[in-house]
This record gives sequence, C-alpha cells and structure tokens, in this order.
Amino acid sequence: MTGTSLDLFAGRVRDNWGVLTSELVADCSAHLADLLQAPQTEAWVADLCHERPESRELYRDPVHGFVLLAHTEAEGRYRVPHDHGESWVIYGVLDGEMEMGTYARVEGPGEAPRLVKRGSTLVRPGDVQVYLPGDIHDTRCVSGPAIQFRFTARDLRLETTMVRYADQGGVWVPSV
Repeated sequence: MTGTSLDLFAGRVRDNWGVLTSELVADCSAHLADLLQAPQTEAWVADLCHERPESRELYRDPVHGFVLLAHTEAEGRYRVPHDHGESWVIYGVLDGEMEMGTYARVEGPGEAPRLVKRGSTLVRPGDVQVYLPGDIHDTRCVSGPAIQFRFTARDLRLETTMVRYADQGGVWVPSV
C-alpha cells in the first residue's frame, strides 16, 4: 500500500529521530521541503488549500512527540519576536510569502535586556527556515493568505521556557 506524502514525511522523520544534531536538523528540513512539493491531488493538501484553516494538526508522533501543524496567515498578520524555549522549529511555506526576522538578545552591564534585529528572510513556497532552541524570530505574512507548515520537536503548548517580546517605545523587551 502506498501512503501519502504526509505519511512518507512522518515515517522518514520518525526513522531518523534522535537527539538534536546538525544532521537531524538537515534531515528534517529536507523532509519538510519534500513535503511542500506534495501534489494538490492528495486529499489532505487539497483540503488545506480549499479550507485554509487558521491552524490544523497534520501529524503528532505518539512515540517521539514531534508535531507538524499547518497555519493559514492573513496578509499583514504579524507575530511578535519570540523563541520556542528548549524546543526547535522548522517553518515551511506551501503558499504565499512570509517574512521571518531574526534577533539577538543583548544586555550590557546595568541594562535591561533588549533585542537587536539581525535581518530578515523572505520565505517563499517550497522554502524552509530553521530556528533552534533559544533562537528569537518574528513572522509577517507579506503575501497571502499564506499557508505554512510548522514542525516542532515537541508540543509547544507544554513548553514552559518560551519568551515573547513586546515593543516599548521602539525597543523590543521581554514581555512580563
């Protein structure tokens, strides 16, 4: 029996799963990039493109706990700088375009922590973007609605060390 591209993705990630390494990230990134090429004739892809759900869980591994979600972002939707705590994430764009910015958290002696923006990347259909534990990033849908996949090493609802940032007079600071 032949499975879907989604089944193939889940199996490949599951077969390679282990502790966080450069090789694991590269493998998972390649598998997600392959998944972004899934034909729209597969029912799950056709449903996503037709329904454009705000959020839909596509796969949750019962043994390793990694999760693949699909999100639809309206054009102009902005998500403030944040990290994913001890987890890591790979974003992939199926449709539309997302701009993803990266930041460094800095603080000098006697100063409060603040963010400095490194730059941003335009993520187009078929592209993937990796954020490791502690990496700080924001997202903005620049052409949409956009459909993006978000692969996480674990369920982020269980992550207790995530930090979001707030704009205080043009300076990004940790939210309280």
